[in-house]
Amino acid sequence: MRVRLLGTSAGGGFPQWNCACRVCQAAREGAATPRLQSSIAVSADGARWFLLNASPDVRFQIEAFAPLRPPRGALRGSGIEAVLLTNADLDHTLGLLLLREGGRLRIHASAPTRRSLQSGLRLPSLLEAYGGADFVEPPKQLKPLLLADGSESGLLFMAFPVPGKPPRYLESIRAFTRYDNVGYRLEDSATKGRLLFIPDLGAIDTAVERQLAQCDLLLFDGTFWDEREMLPLGGRPAAAMAHLPVGGTSGSLRLLAPLPIPRKVYVHINNSNPMLLNHSPERELVTTAGLEIGEDGMELEL
Repeated sequence: MRVRLLGTSAGGGFPQWNCACRVCQAAREGAATPRLQSSIAVSADGARWFLLNASPDVRFQIEAFAPLRPPRGALRGSGIEAVLLTNADLDHTLGLLLLREGGRLRIHASAPTRRSLQSGLRLPSLLEAYGGADFVEPPKQLKPLLLADGSESGLLFMAFPVPGKPPRYLESIRAFTRYDNVGYRLEDSATKGRLLFIPDLGAIDTAVERQLAQCDLLLFDGTFWDEREMLPLGGRPAAAMAHLPVGGTSGSLRLLAPLPIPRKVYVHINNSNPMLLNHSPERELVTTAGLEIGEDGMELEL
């Protein structure tokens, strides 16, 4: 299984266009690496790819990665076979609108995610006016991940629920339901390599712990370093946004560091997170603990 990190920033990108916090300013001055919004691509054969989340930056991500562009000699086309959504957040779904010219799109999304996209954005109906889209419920147990033509891709996949919240545009309308927010397990049928993708997570519960026990590569929510990080910028606490902070005595770094997972990589990192700074104490804590801070264009193989 090949894994490409297309974007590693949380919503808004890095630096964020309207933010002059010290971390964004550092990126503008060359002391931190700019990033596109969070998404990854996975493939068993290096030719046919699946997007996990459709970032608003998807056009730039496709152009930066040749296997997703039109095949040599073709007037139109793409290496993208389908999209797998973890939730209905804007930074994970607005890219679907940019894929509307590509013909009928296969989208794996939980029932609550599809309902959110329809009731809040009418996105499924909108896509039907263009190339169209087929929404497919992801399995709760490992099953073959199919290519657009219905044949097997060489990957197995499943979705599992993780603690979260409804998308912000529906928070005042309804409560969180199970499978509003999911993680994905993907396994390579040939190599048996196992990937967990969890870019949004409010807490590590027993269901998530079970998944972490069977993993070779973990791509994990690195949104905030501190619970109160966004307050000086007019934002909300991390818990109110359903993100488990990286730092602190109950943060994800302390919980993940002892786990015997060969590679653990933070993704979906907010522009305010000081671990983005090239020489920050927070970055040193992460790397010393044996975890990695994902960067756009990073490629991994299982």
